[in-house]
Amino acid sequence: MSPTDRIIFFLFDGVHLLDLAGAVTVFYESGGLGKPYELCYVSPYAQPISSSGLGFTKVMAPEELTVQANDTIIVAGMEIAKWQRSDDALWIPWLQNAAAKNATVCSVCTAAFALAAAGLLEGRQCTTHWAWTSTLQQQYPGIKVLENILYVKSGNIYTSAGIATGIDLALFLVEERHGVAFACQVAKDMVVYVRREGKDPQDSIYIQNRQHINHQIHQVQDYIAHHLREKISIEELAELIHISPRSLTRLFKSSTGITIGQYVQQLRLEKAMHLLKGHHKMAWIAMECGYKSPGQLRQLINQKR
Repeated sequence: MSPTDRIIFFLFDGVHLLDLAGAVTVFYESGGLGKPYELCYVSPYAQPISSSGLGFTKVMAPEELTVQANDTIIVAGMEIAKWQRSDDALWIPWLQNAAAKNATVCSVCTAAFALAAAGLLEGRQCTTHWAWTSTLQQQYPGIKVLENILYVKSGNIYTSAGIATGIDLALFLVEERHGVAFACQVAKDMVVYVRREGKDPQDSIYIQNRQHINHQIHQVQDYIAHHLREKISIEELAELIHISPRSLTRLFKSSTGITIGQYVQQLRLEKAMHLLKGHHKMAWIAMECGYKSPGQLRQLINQKR
C-alpha cells in the first residue's frame, strides 16, 4: 500500500449512519494496527444530514478531490424516499470518472441504486439490502441482482447488502490488501466476526475458531451450533459437505486448530454458561445443550471454574 492510498467516503443527504460508520471504523482500526489509510469525506452537499437527523461538516465537494487509481470510494447507503435524483449531475460524472480510472468503487446497502444510476453496474452482478433487491432489479434490468449474499465483487466494483454488511465489505477489502490474519485482527479489535453467525458472546468459541476461510468448515460449524441438543456424528457432518469422515476430520483440525469433538464440547459448555445466567433449571439446560444428565453438566462447569 502506498502512502497516498485513500478511502473516500461518499455521503448523500439521508445517509444511514451505520452504513457509513461501520466501514469507517474498519479502516480507522486498520490504522491503529499499523496499516493506515487517509480517510476522506465527500458529498455533493455542503452539510449533508443523516437519515436520523445528525449533520456532517468538513466534507469536500466532489470537484475538490481528484480520484486516483489506488483510491477506494465507499458510497454509504441512503434513505431512498428522500434521495434527490434531480441532483444527479452533481455526482454521477465524478463517480463515473472514478470508475474509469479503475479506482475501487463500493456501495453499502441502498447505495447500489447510485452505482446503478451511474451505469457502473450494467452487465454486472451486485447486491443490496434484501428489502430492495427486487426493486433494484426491476429498475435496472441490465444488471444481475443477487439475493441472500453479504457482498459481491465484480471487477473494481463492489456492492454489499444491508447496513451492517458495510463492515463485512470493509473487512474483505482489508483482507484483500493485507491478508486474512490482519483482517481477523481488525475484526477482533472491533468485536465482530469475519464471518458472522448469530448473536454470540464477545470472546466466544466462534471468534477463536472461525477465523479461517474454508466455507465447508463454516457450514459444518453452523450446523453444529444449531443442533447442539442432538447427538452429532462425524458421518452426518461429512455427508453435509459431501466428503468422507476421515477427510472432514483432517480438514476441520487444520482449519480450526481443534477437533470436531472439542469444538462441539466447547460450544455446548459456552451455551450452558450463557443459559445459566438466565436462572434456568439445570436439567433443562443440560437437555438443551446436549448433555446426558445435569450431573455431567455440573461436573464440566466445576472444572471450568
